[in-house]
Amino acid sequence: MGAAASPIRTEALVIGAGPVGLFQVFQLGLQGIHAHLVDALPQIGGQCVALYADKPIYDIPGLPVCTGQELIDRLQQQASPFKPQFHLNQLVSGLVTEADGRWLVSTHSGQRFSAATVFIAAGVGAFLPRKLALPELQAFEGSQVFHAAPDHLNLQGQHLVVVGSDDQAVQAVLDSLTNSPASVTLVHRRAALDASEHLQTAFKQACASGQVRLQVGQVQGLQTQAGRLSGLHLATPEGTTLNLPCDQLWVILGLSPQLGPVAEWGLDMAKKQLNVSTDSFATSAPGIFAVGDINSYPGKRKLILSGFHEATLAAFGAAAYLNPGQKIPLEYTTASPRLHKLLGV
Repeated sequence: MGAAASPIRTEALVIGAGPVGLFQVFQLGLQGIHAHLVDALPQIGGQCVALYADKPIYDIPGLPVCTGQELIDRLQQQASPFKPQFHLNQLVSGLVTEADGRWLVSTHSGQRFSAATVFIAAGVGAFLPRKLALPELQAFEGSQVFHAAPDHLNLQGQHLVVVGSDDQAVQAVLDSLTNSPASVTLVHRRAALDASEHLQTAFKQACASGQVRLQVGQVQGLQTQAGRLSGLHLATPEGTTLNLPCDQLWVILGLSPQLGPVAEWGLDMAKKQLNVSTDSFATSAPGIFAVGDINSYPGKRKLILSGFHEATLAAFGAAAYLNPGQKIPLEYTTASPRLHKLLGV
C-alpha cells in the first residue's frame, strides 16, 4: 500500500505480536476496544517463535509446560473473538501526534494508521534478520538477495550461495536442490556447522554426491555485471581471496533484536527502555502505553507473566483514557453477561 493511501483508523494499535502483544489485544477486547496489530516479522509470535518455538516454558500460570509455539497458538485463539487485524512484515518507522490528539503511525512499507491509543509491546526490540556488513547488497534485496528461502523462486541454471550454518540455512540448501540450480554453495566462517545432527547428515550426503559444497570463509565483497549481482569475493582462513559465482544470495544468519526508531519518538526512556507508570503502564506521551520487556519501572521483572499483568492494567488505562470521566467497572469473565457476549460464550 502506498504512502498516499488514507491511514487506517483504529481505537488501538499494538506494536509487537509476541505473547504480551497478543494478550494485550485480548484485554483490550474485554474493554470493548478493537485493535490492529503490527509486527516486523512475517509471522505471529515474536521472540517465542523466533527463538524458542520448540523449547519448553514452565512458568505460565495453569500450563505446567508448553512450547513457545503452543503458547502463541493458545493466545491467538484466546484473542480471536475480538477479530484483531494483523499487519505482518511491517516495521514501524514513525510515530507523530496529530492535531486531534490521535497518533499517526507509519511503517517502512508506507502503511499508515491513525490510532487513538498505541501499545508498544516490542519486547527487546523488533526481531530483524542479521545482515552482512556490505551496504552495497541492499540494492539487490528482494530480487537476488534474501534473508530467508523465498517462496516459488526459479533457481534453474542459477548459482545459489547460502550464508549460514543453523537448521534454517542447511534446510534451505537441501530444499533448493529440487529446483535444479547450476550450483549450491553453503558459506560459513568455519567448517563446523550449527545445524541439528540429522540435517548435517543429509548435508554431508549431498556434498559427497556433488550436489552442494561447503566453503569456509567470509563474504568480503561482491561482483556485478550489467547492474546485477554476479559473484562474491570470499576471504578464506588461509588468507586468500576466492571468487564465487552468485546469481542468488540467501543470507540466513538468524534474527537479532533492534530497538530501531522507538528511541527517536521523544518518549521518556532509561537504558533503552520506556519509563511507565505502574497504575496504567502509560508512557510519558498521552495515549501511548508500553508493556512487556520494552518498559521499565521499579521492581520490573522481564517475565511473560509480568507482561500479562501489565497488559491487563494498560487495557483499563486505555478504557479510562478513551472514556474520560466514566467509571470503568471491574467485571469477571465467569459471571459478566457483557463479557460473555463479547467472548461468544
